This record gives sequence, C-alpha cells and structure tokens, in this order.
Amino acid sequence: MDYKKAGVDIEAGYKAVSLMKEHIASTMRPEVLTDIGGFSGAFSMKGFSNMKEPTLVSGTDGVGTKLKLAFLMDKHDTIGIDCVAMCVNDIACAGGMPLFFLDYIACGKNEPEKIAKIVSGVADGCRQSGAALIGGETAEMPGFYPVDEYDLAGFSVGIVDKQDMITGKDLKAGDVLVGIASSGLHSNGFSLVRKVFSMNEEALNRHYESISGKLGDVLLTPTKIYVKALSTIKEAGIVIKACSHITGGGFYENIPRMLKDGTHANISKDSFTIPPIFQMLAKDGDVSEDDMFNTYNMGVGMIVAVDANDVNNTVDAIRKAGETPYIMGEIVDGDKGITLL
Repeated sequence: MDYKKAGVDIEAGYKAVSLMKEHIASTMRPEVLTDIGGFSGAFSMKGFSNMKEPTLVSGTDGVGTKLKLAFLMDKHDTIGIDCVAMCVNDIACAGGMPLFFLDYIACGKNEPEKIAKIVSGVADGCRQSGAALIGGETAEMPGFYPVDEYDLAGFSVGIVDKQDMITGKDLKAGDVLVGIASSGLHSNGFSLVRKVFSMNEEALNRHYESISGKLGDVLLTPTKIYVKALSTIKEAGIVIKACSHITGGGFYENIPRMLKDGTHANISKDSFTIPPIFQMLAKDGDVSEDDMFNTYNMGVGMIVAVDANDVNNTVDAIRKAGETPYIMGEIVDGDKGITLL
C-alpha cells in the first residue's frame, strides 16, 4: 500500500503545478517577492509608504453551487473568474485596490489539465483586478469529494489609505444612487436555479431565443469584476460616499449595508434593465418579485452613492471603464432600508 493506491497522486500534483505556472506568471506585480511553489507568498508594501495611513482590506469567498453547472458542462476555464470577483469586488467596495490573491481547490481526484483550466480562470480574474496570484493550495481528497468534482474558494488582500475608505459616514438625503450593470446571475442563488431548471446536459445545451444563447452558457457567464470601474470613478475626482456589492441576498440585504443610521434608499425598478435570464427564472420557477430582489442582483452588480452634483461625471467614468451605468434612485431620511418604487 502506498499514497497513490490510497487515492492521492503526488505526481499529478507536481504536473498540475507545472501546467498552471504560465497562468500564474501572467498575474505578477513588481511587489511580489516569492516564486510559486514556496510555503508562503511574500508581497512588499514599500511602494505604498506615501499613503498617510495605509490600511489593509481583505475578502474571502467561494463560488458555491454554480460549480455544479461547471461539472455538468465540463467547462472549468471561467469559474475561477467568479472566485476572484467575489473577493476583489468586496475589497473595491470598501475603496481598496486588490494586491494579491490566493486560491484553494479541493478535489476528489487531481486531474492536472482540469486543475490548470481552473487556475487559468483564477489568473484571468486576477489580471482583470490587478491582483497578483501569489499562492494557493490544491488538496486531493479521495472519499471526501466525488472523483469528478471539486470546490473552489479564495482569499484576497487589498490596500487603501484610511482617509479614502468608503464607509457611508457622510451619506445624506439627496445623494444619488448609481448602479453598474451585472453580467447576469454572477455567483449567487444557484441552489434555486438548480431547482427551477433541469440540470442535465440536454437542458443546459438548449438554445433559447429569449436569452440569446444556450442556457448553460448564460448561467455560467462569469461574475463581473468592478475594480476598474470604481477606480475610474475615483480617478475622476469623485468621492464615492457609500458602495454596495449586490451579491447573495440581492437588493434587500445588500443595499442597507451601505447605509448609515437615519438614511433610506429609494430605488426605481424602471431605472435599470433586468436581463432576460432573470425574467426566465422568475417565470419558469414561479418566483415572486420580492424573492427575486431578495436573492439576485437583477442586473445590477454594484451600486455607489454620490453627491447629486457628481452624478453626470460618475456616469461618464463608468462608461469610460467600459461598463453600463444606471441612475437608480436617491437617499432620503428614514429608517435604514430600501423601497423599490
């Protein structure tokens, strides 16, 4: 008996690392001090000494049951973008700039080519966000995971000058809410998705005119990364007073997180475009409007609050970053919460 006969192939692990090195190298930043394969990743903070009070911000998350679709469609090269996005979007929401990212892949069987595809997506997300992929772990766990399945999670660290943190403390009535379009479902609510739609190869490969594509492809569309959009707003000299990353919990849970006590968000449902996949999900699953807005981003993945005088410049900055802006509503006095009008 040896480790390989017990289900853990060390040689496969070595091959997986070799295959992913090219992807990892494409994410490097000059501050990275270590090579891949060491026991830890090191990152120099010397370049940020000009900040008055450099402050680290962090985010960690996984992809969730969206992975089940990747398994069914045998498509593994974009799911890593979702993992990075869920972490770095939270960092950007606090005003931070992502610095580096680490991933964790746990699998039933280490198939080096599949692992390399997963990491290629992680590297893509890191490039989009400007984060260096400085480390990670692939754990082969036979008997714990099925041989053809895996879990994927990540952790990221960013930096912001404390004086530039987005906290909501200066939010006031009359401030305007500007949303940035999502790419679709992102990585939330897939436990409900898998109950509504048939999760088999035939159903996922079926083309629907209403959503302009195959169901599986639309559902697997990677989560949009908003680092560039938020940094472009900041570079335009605009102060983002508050910010909300619309993830699990949809509008009703996430928007109040950007509010301070005594402020309330009024949002017009007619101010943004709801992508067809949400309409299809609601219809086919007989999901109420309240439940849809309490589960999904409904086409808006990030919302910022700015002074009314900065609205036009904010919209221009979002467009400059290649994203779609929506003027969605305003802040009013009242109990912390949200009203959809």
